[in-house]
Amino acid sequence: LPRMQSSGSKPCPCPSFKLREVASMYFTMIAVFLVILVVALQGSAPRRSDFPYKVPLDPQGLLELSWNVSYPEQVVHFQLLVRDLRFGLLFGMSDRGEFENADLAVLWSDGHNSYFGDAWSDAQGQLHMDSQQDYQLLGARRAPEGLYLLFRRAFSTCDPKDYIIEDGTVHLIYGILEKPVHSLQAINVSALHRGLQRVQLLKPNITVPELPSDMKTMEITAPNVVIPSQETTYWCYMTELPVDFPKHHIIMYEPVITAGNEALVHHMEVFQCTAEFDSFPHYNGPCDSKMKPDRLNYCRHVLAAWAMGAQAFYYPKEAGLAFGGPGSSRYLRLEIHYHNPLVFKGRHDSSGIRLYYTATLRRYDAGIMELGLVYTPVMAIPPGEDAFILRGYCTDKCTRLALPAAGIRIFASQLHTHLAGRKVVTVLSRDGKEQQVVNADGHYSPHFQEIRMLKEMVAVFPGDELVTTCTYNTEDRSRATVGGFGILEEMCVNYVHYYPQTQLELCKSAVDPGYLHRYFNLVNRFNDEEVCTCPQVSVSQQFFSVPWNTFNRDVLKSLYGFAPISMHCNKSSAVRFPGEWEKQPLPIITEMLPEPVPRCPPVPGPRPAAPVPLDLGQLRR
Repeated sequence: LPRMQSSGSKPCPCPSFKLREVASMYFTMIAVFLVILVVALQGSAPRRSDFPYKVPLDPQGLLELSWNVSYPEQVVHFQLLVRDLRFGLLFGMSDRGEFENADLAVLWSDGHNSYFGDAWSDAQGQLHMDSQQDYQLLGARRAPEGLYLLFRRAFSTCDPKDYIIEDGTVHLIYGILEKPVHSLQAINVSALHRGLQRVQLLKPNITVPELPSDMKTMEITAPNVVIPSQETTYWCYMTELPVDFPKHHIIMYEPVITAGNEALVHHMEVFQCTAEFDSFPHYNGPCDSKMKPDRLNYCRHVLAAWAMGAQAFYYPKEAGLAFGGPGSSRYLRLEIHYHNPLVFKGRHDSSGIRLYYTATLRRYDAGIMELGLVYTPVMAIPPGEDAFILRGYCTDKCTRLALPAAGIRIFASQLHTHLAGRKVVTVLSRDGKEQQVVNADGHYSPHFQEIRMLKEMVAVFPGDELVTTCTYNTEDRSRATVGGFGILEEMCVNYVHYYPQTQLELCKSAVDPGYLHRYFNLVNRFNDEEVCTCPQVSVSQQFFSVPWNTFNRDVLKSLYGFAPISMHCNKSSAVRFPGEWEKQPLPIITEMLPEPVPRCPPVPGPRPAAPVPLDLGQLRR
């Protein structure tokens, strides 16, 4: 290139480079830097603190996933430990854990060479290399315990073949390649050893509050349980607090899991029993056993809940959950869900939950309030529905009467339905305008329930409304699903954890029964098959006898969308606050929150739709 010189200046003695040579040197330096980076990643073990969240993917613990979340970058970093690598594996996400229409990171080997790539599966489960490689490999290294794979993935990629990582439940899927394959397309997904794990990937970035010096611990653990050799077991164990145990505040809790059973203990809850009984029988056995005393059904007040992948739960520094003292039952029920798909026999377990508590009471007692639908058969879902919606209301009339002028602060939430539940969301509204989402799970699973700390506290004031919406799927059912306590009946609940505690313990609704009676009369007028509306026939039986044609389905949907409601604005004594609560109008929402728009990450340049070669040495035959 010509060089401009000022008059009288001497020519520059520096060598003159052509543009092609400069570009060549630049890209060579970049390539050397990338090689050094990959080698550094392959040669160094990440610190445990780099990946604070961890979960076993398979029941044998051969695959262990650790991860961290960067909210500024909108990225999840994954570390996958493969303890017994054969010829590769699949890891990914899908709507409900299916291997069809899944978003996958794939490691495979032909026995000599290994490859890593971003792939997707179609409706038949056939794998395809993604044209946009969004699972970005950061490194791989061997260690005595197995192979570590490090890769990252943006929350949203704006690739139609990719899964959007959202708040709430994520269904992770995995598959293990037992034989070498010569190409990605040659992988037969249906023939793999494969499975599913549910987690909350996007954990809230919570600051851990300082714990008091007088803090004590109490372990609520089931003693030496022999885990039954069946896929699913709910185990119940009764224990009690010491006599005259004074009032304390629970300020934190965490799981206590017997070593070796990390992949079998699915979730756990500690319930406090009602104070209306002076004593409860001791019990240590399956929750569905005929030997379980009926009185244990009166132990329903949640003190702690943990699910696989969750960390310790901390209360805000200004609040604690009260237990002990006058008016509080001494009796506690621990419930453990064991998930044993490989039907291991003779496994002993003494898992449970460790409570951290203090006698130095914090400024506020924390409370738990139920939002959503009343447990009643008047709220029903027809059979064969793929996405039937029911809503439960906590109305402005109730919050105006029951909440203090300064309002309450919601800091955690536990969503709950039975087996047909697919989505749950609670939205706060004020003056007819939606303000914010309290908690939402667009991929909700009844098999994965935990108390989740919110990313930010939600302030609720007198006159506010809280609407909880549940979406159900009954495509596998031949008759109506009614509301109730049975596992094949349905619920729609959000247990919100808040402070300061108020007298309001339940703020829920159900359709007015008189309007439902009119619905059954209408069904009789327009159908040959009569639904008996006589008083001696239960609401459930009336729903079971409805012929579920399009007309009857649509009218029921309309009924739930306009009919007045029966409000349950209840104190802890199960008595309603004074006032008129029947035939209340539905809240009118005039302004809804906008749908969230996915944030596409900046793309540094087109990445070729080709796998990344990996040198993992000779894999095991």
